[in-house]
Amino acid sequence: MSDPSAPVSSAPASTSARRAWIAVLARTPRADLEAALQRALNGAPLPAYDWLRPPETGLAMVRGRVGGSGDAFNLGEATVTRATLRLRGTGAGQPGDDQPGADAPVGVACHLGRDRRRAELAALADALLQLPQHHPHLHEQLIEPLAARIEAAREARRQDTADTRVEFFTMVRGD
Repeated sequence: MSDPSAPVSSAPASTSARRAWIAVLARTPRADLEAALQRALNGAPLPAYDWLRPPETGLAMVRGRVGGSGDAFNLGEATVTRATLRLRGTGAGQPGDDQPGADAPVGVACHLGRDRRRAELAALADALLQLPQHHPHLHEQLIEPLAARIEAAREARRQDTADTRVEFFTMVRGD
């Protein structure tokens, strides 16, 4: 998965940019995602959408590598939740946008855990970020703050780990 701290392009068409914002959405807790999405939409109701694949929970095999680069092996299974939806109309949330259009974006989400609402919100945010009229505002109000929060938590974990590092050395005894 892409590094959420990497700079994300503000152009909605880039595959790497979409991969980066999906990674940010997948790592964001539901409460933070819900609050940030409501702030970004300025309290407006969520746009109408149709489920292509409602949130469903299942297992995914987690693979590891010996020494990080050696032979792959099955480490175990992890619970994941995924969802796919299509915005109705243009997704602008205006009256008359009740019918799904051919150009309506499809939002996807997949994350570790069993939280169906979190998958719904992430898929909705992904679909809205694909719309040129919503992308710049949502990117600035939703993705950038969440990515900064994820990076701050990662840096705090790095610092905590560095604080517990022990360096061993050997003293040579004189003859």
